Amino acid sequence: MLKLKRAYEPASPEDGCRVLVERLWPRGVSKSRAAIDIWMKDVAPSAELRKWYGHDPSRWQEFRKRYWNELRSNREAVKALRQQERKGKTTLIYAAHDEEHNGALALRQFLARHKPRRRSAKPRAVARRRAST
Repeated sequence: MLKLKRAYEPASPEDGCRVLVERLWPRGVSKSRAAIDIWMKDVAPSAELRKWYGHDPSRWQEFRKRYWNELRSNREAVKALRQQERKGKTTLIYAAHDEEHNGALALRQFLARHKPRRRSAKPRAVARRRAST
């Protein structure tokens, strides 16, 4: 499971791999203090969407819908994040003050609801033969 943590909170060993999921570096946080292992700008909301949202909780549902559409069209970045998550403990680092309405939370919800489809273990030729009998 992915954990979430604000960039302004101290890093800890329990965080595992710390992945910054913002397009902009968090204000006032030094690189050493942030202890970011990977900066994945490509999974963050677009600059246009971020500006439109403006951290207005009344726009949260529409923000999530638009952000999830961006994520659906950015499969490679989402795939890279999923690969990192499979390696072990992963914490998504974000800069927003609102802990209940932010891009990292929407990203984690997207990943939980849109699991990749598993391929059948049966080879296709075997499946076709069985269907014809």
